[in-house]
Amino acid sequence: MSLGRRGFLQFCLGAGAGITFSPLPWKLMDDSCIWSQTFRGLPIEVPVPPVGEVNIEKSVCTLCPGGCGISVRKVKNRAVKIEGTEGHPINDGGICILGVAGLYQLYGGARVKSPLKRAGNRGEGKWEEISWSAAISEISKKLSQIRRNGSAHTVACISGKDRGTVPQLFKRLLTAYGSPNFISMPSSEDTERLGLKLMQGEDASVGYDLENARYILSFGSGLIDGWGSPVRVFRANSAWREEAVKGLAKVVQIEPRLSNTAAKADQWVPIAPGTEAALALGLAHVIVKERRYNKDFVMNHCFGFEDWTDNSGKVHKGLKRMVLKDYSPDVVSGITGISASKIVAIAREFTRAKRPLAVCGRGKGSTPEGLQEFMAIYALNALVGNINKTGGVRALPEVRTTAWPAVARDAIAKRGMSQPRFDRAGTKAFPVTESLFNQMHTGKGAYALSALLIDGANPYYTAHDKTAVAEALDSIPFIVSFSSHMDETAQHADFILPSHTNLERYEDVPTPAGLNVPIIGLSRPVVDPEYDTKHVGDIVIALGKSTDGIADSFSWDDYESLLKETMGGKWDTLVREGYWKDESYSPAAWSSGFKTPSGRFEFFATGLYKAGIRSNNDNDYLPRYEPVVLEGTSDSYPLVLIPIETTRLADGAVANSPYLTKTVADTVLRNNDIFVEVNPKTAAAYGLSEGTVAMLKTPTGEAKVRAHLYEGVRPGVVAIPTGLGHSAYDDYLSGKGVNANDVIGTVEDPVSGLDIAWGSRASLVSI
Repeated sequence: MSLGRRGFLQFCLGAGAGITFSPLPWKLMDDSCIWSQTFRGLPIEVPVPPVGEVNIEKSVCTLCPGGCGISVRKVKNRAVKIEGTEGHPINDGGICILGVAGLYQLYGGARVKSPLKRAGNRGEGKWEEISWSAAISEISKKLSQIRRNGSAHTVACISGKDRGTVPQLFKRLLTAYGSPNFISMPSSEDTERLGLKLMQGEDASVGYDLENARYILSFGSGLIDGWGSPVRVFRANSAWREEAVKGLAKVVQIEPRLSNTAAKADQWVPIAPGTEAALALGLAHVIVKERRYNKDFVMNHCFGFEDWTDNSGKVHKGLKRMVLKDYSPDVVSGITGISASKIVAIAREFTRAKRPLAVCGRGKGSTPEGLQEFMAIYALNALVGNINKTGGVRALPEVRTTAWPAVARDAIAKRGMSQPRFDRAGTKAFPVTESLFNQMHTGKGAYALSALLIDGANPYYTAHDKTAVAEALDSIPFIVSFSSHMDETAQHADFILPSHTNLERYEDVPTPAGLNVPIIGLSRPVVDPEYDTKHVGDIVIALGKSTDGIADSFSWDDYESLLKETMGGKWDTLVREGYWKDESYSPAAWSSGFKTPSGRFEFFATGLYKAGIRSNNDNDYLPRYEPVVLEGTSDSYPLVLIPIETTRLADGAVANSPYLTKTVADTVLRNNDIFVEVNPKTAAAYGLSEGTVAMLKTPTGEAKVRAHLYEGVRPGVVAIPTGLGHSAYDDYLSGKGVNANDVIGTVEDPVSGLDIAWGSRASLVSI
């Protein structure tokens, strides 16, 4: 058997990924390595765990959206090791590298040890310690003053998540106060939930039954690069590999770069960046033309497949006519760079397979995709009838908990809540969207903000066009951060009220992204707090009690009692098992499973009609390919820059630990220099060789980088790792590499308003 160049690349990367996700490296690293990466002053000042009784505490990891069960080994009150919890329904004893390194969040050198008040200019790093009572008093006085001045609606909160009791507490604080401006940081879940609402009529999350799927068509999802719950997907991938040997399963990875996921897949489809929706509709063309769709589901339980006539007698185009007319394999081949014959072959394989599943959400799913792109990919699952079926996709409802008492609203609160949202979500501009963080730094906000609360988010680092974000946030007169660490956003706050870390506090963890069954986890304190910090829920309750006019909405003594009350009869199970799983859940039958205006699964989103979005073009209501127009011209910026997301680099609100950084290859980071991947053909055209120092420029910014020649990236594409380039934290993180968000701008989805930028136009010149 001959092994071609591409096959060799896939073999090498696959072997590397296999070793990475096996237990071997982590067993070799054990406790001493974890300790050595955790503390400053190494290698001299490595602490030794005390001698004493060893015990295990169960909790749930909240360092990523995965929600894995963890078991923390302790000596007295000192946590010394984190492992996966055996029998947990998500990870069953497994743990990813970020979870292994979780002790850094507890013992790392960048902890904020007590409340701080800014003493110099923002970002200058000058602080004065302040007591908790004084901090709460000063902040509540400021909020009370804004409220008395009739500007309650100009206060906002940015949260790293929108589900669970802590985000709901912030929402309650704002509602009682008189502000509609609870803003969550964006992710692909925003697009998924919106698309699910339009196509199935459900306020729910998309659940992917990965474990039982047997043909996985992944549109850029980094299935073993940190997508969803990493350990869960690792385990599913192992099962796929076993079935693939028997010819019973296949994974097809569609993305412009040979990632670890692509290398471990059975087939890599190197698509042109940003054209995933076109490929999905090209596959739909073949499925429809050759009548390979599920006749029962499509004809009896779907709306908008065929043309239809509204009450006024107007005939509207259906999905069938659109894909047959506009998305032939030849046309799609010209858009995507994938041959027409390959498009036809994949479509036929997908429909012949047992339990085929199409998955979307680029990389880790940290960036929203376009609404029509999601609809195009999701429509493939509908065409093969794999909605609410084993091995398919399903609408996953929230786990029911005990409702809180109604918010008490005085006249000020009612007046403030009647104002439009600052980010224009839910207004005439974007009627179907709940939250739009990116509107904050585009200059399109409905009004100026007077105060901002930030929890579980680090927008100064994680948001696209970081410079514009910094300018927008710096213009807000009063900012309070609840960060446990001195991150980039905390550095620019006026007050820091440090919350407990994930290992020091209780918190509910709702069903993680992509999971196929409703579950709720319990993160619990496994050690006593290291410093003078508080639970963020207790801080919010204290602010609620001390701010004028809203105390009646905060009757709880503390967050723990609130959480117990909310969990109700589930609490004992949560404490005992660490999770509560809805054992009675099963996906709804086709005959009753859709809450859309038509009562069916909708290819044609009539919900956009009802939301007030009007168009003379029926394509605007159907899944479609709409090119994302990146800033800049091809003359000035002839290349396309895309981000690289991996499990070895945390790139969200939780920073990469030194332990993770040590695992990064020297073709990604060498000393403080970051490498970008360039195809050898592209490198030759621009006079670049391995290790060449070059200036990467985009319309958003520029950065000094080194070139790494890699045949696993398409010609004309430059790939940059995410998760590096911090300007905060400690010496182990700050100044290493470049923050990819410095050079990637924003692109507004015309329907949802979400930032759907998947990259940027770029140039790369040796210096």
